Amino acid sequence: MRLKRKGIAQAARAGFAAGYASGQRDGGCDSISQHILLPAPKKLNVCILYIPQGFEAIDTGIVEALRQTVREVHVADPSIMAEQASFIRPDWMLVLNGLHVFPSNHLEQVDAVRALGIRTAIWFADDPYVTADTVHIAPRYDVVLTHELSTVELYRELGCQQVIYMPLAVHPQLFKPMKVEAKYRSDICFIGQAFWNRVELFDAIAPYLQGRKVFIAGGLWDRLRSYKQLKPFIRHGWLPVEESIRYYNGAKIVINMHRTTEAGKDNKNSLNLPGRSINPRTFEIAACGTLQLTDEREDLTSYFRPGIELETFTSPSELVAKLNYYLTHEDQRRRIALSGLKRALADHSFVQRLHTVAEVLKW
Repeated sequence: MRLKRKGIAQAARAGFAAGYASGQRDGGCDSISQHILLPAPKKLNVCILYIPQGFEAIDTGIVEALRQTVREVHVADPSIMAEQASFIRPDWMLVLNGLHVFPSNHLEQVDAVRALGIRTAIWFADDPYVTADTVHIAPRYDVVLTHELSTVELYRELGCQQVIYMPLAVHPQLFKPMKVEAKYRSDICFIGQAFWNRVELFDAIAPYLQGRKVFIAGGLWDRLRSYKQLKPFIRHGWLPVEESIRYYNGAKIVINMHRTTEAGKDNKNSLNLPGRSINPRTFEIAACGTLQLTDEREDLTSYFRPGIELETFTSPSELVAKLNYYLTHEDQRRRIALSGLKRALADHSFVQRLHTVAEVLKW
């Protein structure tokens, strides 16, 4: 009976501590969200036809930002973009990525749109992982935007007249701090496909993860050598965006690791260009007000300050050391997470990014 009471008391203390920490985080997030009031953008007198890729989080963010930025916005399916351009006669047609779900006559449609005198721009969001395809797509557009530093020179060498490095951003009305149920809470969270460099990392830190509350989601995680040990933590397959956001919010720490870039089964990077730029998750995790531990990319410090707005790691041992530190130092973890949230909201929303796009394209 005494042991049972002791267990109940310990559980109560743990529950109180978790609730207190959650309340501290929620209060900090609310304060930041309320105090960052950006001026309402002045709408530009331009009509844009937007062609989505099917990346829900990015497409939604861009469309909503366009609606706040320009006079008129239309969205069309890739299969009928030339038809819609002919009917609407926009000033610009902006295409996201131009891959995967785009029809086989995609480029012929782009030619037809340009023949109407309509300016065209494509914004690549998968560089450098699919350069075997994008080298054929880029020259057919008037303007090429890419989130990846390493492909800028590639497209210029192909003869593209205007190539602009343009990072992605976050849709803060979607990725935002929120209270979540207990089932979404974890010490450590990772969401993403099991590319081989990620497999190597999680195999290396598997012993540390034992005995902790861990959530891993994505495909191909049966590649792990330590799959048997980590299997209880893994949710196989694609995770809806709304669920990802809940898991980000419920985690004490979210690991962000960029995929490997080498040509092979997982990539169509035939030129083996390096990955120099951060992924969209960097912005999305920060916007949820959760501490992010990310591997390093060359342009990271242009957008976030390591040690202040997020944390970085360069090896499995450094990752374990920082996981251990921040899991046991609540105040430091919360301070960095809130600073990351503030930076994401202040500088990296799609509304702000579309203002930059508008400036460089002279809308």
